[in-house]
Amino acid sequence: MDIGVLLPTGTAQWGAGDDPRDLVAFGRHAERVGFASLFVNDSLISPRIEALTMLAALAPVTETATLGTAALLPFLRRPVQAAQSLASIDLLSGGRVTVAVGAGFPGRFGRPLYALSELPWQRRFARLDETVALWRALWEGADAFHGEILRFDGIPPMTRPARPAGPPVWLGGASPAALARTGRMYDGWLPYPPAAVEYASGLREVRRAATDAGRAAEDVTPALFVSVRIEDDVETGRTALDAYARATYGMPLSELEQIQAVATGTADQVLERLGRYVAAGARHLVVRLGALGLRSQRDQLERVADLIPALRPARAVPGPGKAP
Repeated sequence: MDIGVLLPTGTAQWGAGDDPRDLVAFGRHAERVGFASLFVNDSLISPRIEALTMLAALAPVTETATLGTAALLPFLRRPVQAAQSLASIDLLSGGRVTVAVGAGFPGRFGRPLYALSELPWQRRFARLDETVALWRALWEGADAFHGEILRFDGIPPMTRPARPAGPPVWLGGASPAALARTGRMYDGWLPYPPAAVEYASGLREVRRAATDAGRAAEDVTPALFVSVRIEDDVETGRTALDAYARATYGMPLSELEQIQAVATGTADQVLERLGRYVAAGARHLVVRLGALGLRSQRDQLERVADLIPALRPARAVPGPGKAP
């Protein structure tokens, strides 16, 4: 059981006077207080520290934490260059990189980015899968790649990652097609379903697809992306998360919690909520701290860190009607 944290790399999460260079110290402190992984997200919708730049800064100053993306949008980068960058960070970190990827969302969070990247919106999932296949081929030393969309010959020798097969690659997404693709070819699954019962059913489909593809169900790491705010009561937590949702997504919490996993309230209430997902099969929680300003982020980091000992032994009992 691993518990990680999403670093607040977006300017929407910073307060007046916050220094983005403090993000490196934030990551180091998170590792020291028990977080097993440090994740960053990726977008062009709002200003932020670029994802791979942040991981490169963390690689030499951390020791044990997994360095991950939640999620990287490969279409924003040239695929061969991205393979080189990821291999380089994996080398600098001693083999601690995990790459969760996504193809982008319909609407303002995805489609405009394809226009900026000068790529077609159509066949975006096939492009994503081929990009990952290309990365894996390059990491293993291939000098050519022939897919339906991506085709390269005469590829010069590439930087090889610390691990022979390269970093694990997870997929974010919970559509039926995404579940099947995760089981067939990805190393992990990083969704954010609003209910634990949805997580359990999705994980069953992922494992069924893995088995059908001749893989072991255990070959796919079951992870969860979840927004968390610990307060003295639920209403105070919801108010804070509402401010976070509006600043980050331009939508109220009431809309965000319909599409994403959210946990707020007292420490015991948050623990119970997260425990439902653990009981549903999640084994790597990536916690997004629902706080604005690095000082408030640091406070929430400490509060969530206090839950880590209880989460690791999977203190989780499904509620009525909840599937384990």
